[in-house]
Amino acid sequence: MISGSFGDNGELLFEIELVAANDDKFSIEALLDTGFTDGWLAINTQDLEVLEWSLMTAQIEMRTARGEARFDIYEGKLIIDGTEVIIPVHVGDDIPDTIIGSLWLDIMQLVVNKPKRILTLERVESNENID
Repeated sequence: MISGSFGDNGELLFEIELVAANDDKFSIEALLDTGFTDGWLAINTQDLEVLEWSLMTAQIEMRTARGEARFDIYEGKLIIDGTEVIIPVHVGDDIPDTIIGSLWLDIMQLVVNKPKRILTLERVESNENID
């Protein structure tokens, strides 16, 4: 189980670790975006430079809250709730925050009790490779 925090505007924030191709690990705060329904993780292009992940698919178009956008899909590795997983990662320009998508809610239980400041994500499956 990972504990999260609430942002200044009520955002749901969780700490995850990104694992670079050379196995260096970077702890980051990621925003859970329930409107991001087509993916697991989205990061800014500049963050990809240090991770050196492999390109899977170039230039797909998606509709975002800001309108149409283009993303490259990379094979990324991260650690969430103590489990290392390999996932497709949407990489694009103008992504202000690292975003975890609502696909996580298919395999993790989200508990939110804002008045008591309780925010957790807990893995309910043990599948280490997510397609």
